Amino acid sequence: MYDKEHLQSLILEKSLKFGDFTLASGKKAKFYLDCRQVTLDSSGAKLIGEGILELLRHDDALPQAVGGMSIGADPITAAVITVAAFQNIPLKGFMVRKQSKGHGTNQFVEGPVHAGDRIVIVEDVVTTGGSSMDAIEKVEQIGAKADGVIAIIDRLEGGSELFESKGYRFRSLFTIRDFGIEPNQP
Repeated sequence: MYDKEHLQSLILEKSLKFGDFTLASGKKAKFYLDCRQVTLDSSGAKLIGEGILELLRHDDALPQAVGGMSIGADPITAAVITVAAFQNIPLKGFMVRKQSKGHGTNQFVEGPVHAGDRIVIVEDVVTTGGSSMDAIEKVEQIGAKADGVIAIIDRLEGGSELFESKGYRFRSLFTIRDFGIEPNQP
């Protein structure tokens, strides 16, 4: 059973930092969420897997696979598919490379995902949504169908609007407001 309050306290304790930061989107911020401190913690990984599966169970049908941009999404993917296995839910995982590896099959998408599979992108923190959109584009190039994106935390800085404008459903376990922070205003 998913314990949202426990996951929230782990994020507060281990991930949330204050200072001057530059985000992956290029934006400047006064706080940073280093979710790897929680996604790579056994208790945190279990809670994240349970929380994302709880969101997926509310859908009409489960996707065939979850995954996202390496390396941030890799521990999230592993957590979700591991918890799914313990709950006897058939679910595959995949990883999306920023660049093809340049040898072997030269793929951007690694893992047992195929044309026709319905997938959901997982992400640690969504700001503008650019990283998840890159993952969606690469997965759709192999013929899979992206149903949407699930993040651990939404910074409330435009990502959800981008996904919805492109026809992708977006959900998150938390928003920054759950941690007492108001989003940056333009």
